[in-house]
Amino acid sequence: MSLVEELKQVLFRPQRKLHQFIAINVFVFFAIKLIAVFELLFKMEPTLSTKIVSYLAVPASLDALIKQPWSLFTYMFLHEGFFHLLFNMLGLYWFGQLLEEYIGGKKFAWIYILGGLTGGALFILMFNIFPAFENNALLPRTLGASAGVLAIAVATATLLPNYQFMLFIFGLVKIKYIVLFFVLLDLINITGDNAGGHIAHLGGAILGFCYVKQLRAGNDISSPFSTLGKKISSLFKRKSKMKVAYKNTENERKNVRKQPSKQEIIDRILDKISKTGYEGLTKEEKEILFKASQEKE
Repeated sequence: MSLVEELKQVLFRPQRKLHQFIAINVFVFFAIKLIAVFELLFKMEPTLSTKIVSYLAVPASLDALIKQPWSLFTYMFLHEGFFHLLFNMLGLYWFGQLLEEYIGGKKFAWIYILGGLTGGALFILMFNIFPAFENNALLPRTLGASAGVLAIAVATATLLPNYQFMLFIFGLVKIKYIVLFFVLLDLINITGDNAGGHIAHLGGAILGFCYVKQLRAGNDISSPFSTLGKKISSLFKRKSKMKVAYKNTENERKNVRKQPSKQEIIDRILDKISKTGYEGLTKEEKEILFKASQEKE
């Protein structure tokens, strides 16, 4: 398999959504940086790379946002510096692999995207209604995966609050305390130079918390968006001329009877994880949880 084919496999046909999101972020970063290198070598004004960043980053100005509405989506895959990218991808990997295992790739992807959208929307809202930002509402732009990453982190901590990560110096620490620390850090740093970025992070955190809380209550926030996406994609698919439909009433009755009991088992497993951690599960319980996450794809 060629390098191009391998890249297509990771970007468009990944085995896990987590890997796809990391790959997209890394690809966009290096693509823009390589353009900047080309401009430098040929002594060109760095207009193309800076224009790309400007068009992809979300602006606080409503007038600018109307001209580039796509930026509310694209900004969450954009990074300025290598360490900005590195720390975001590490956070996405640590929390994302855990979350995707429990709720499946599609819900993982929607939490990242909706967290980014919520973060961007909160950034725009705050810079346009609060007096503290009224003198510079036309200037700021924000970029980075941090809102989506924090949405993933908070969702994971809400779902599995007592799961523990091994931290250097501190040893085993429950992820609810790790995530709470970063949320508080973003909150107090609103007074700093990167107020817009930290506001966006908090928007992602709010989405991640609400998503899991609603999911536990039986409501999937991403469901309308997922349905809309399926309808749009169906418009571009070739329709089959022949339709075959059949009913199996007996099987449907069996499925109706089985579904509640399966959900109850999963809920009990999740409650057990909250109390004793993932390692407290039996081999059978881990398999049930893994199969459930695959069925939700």
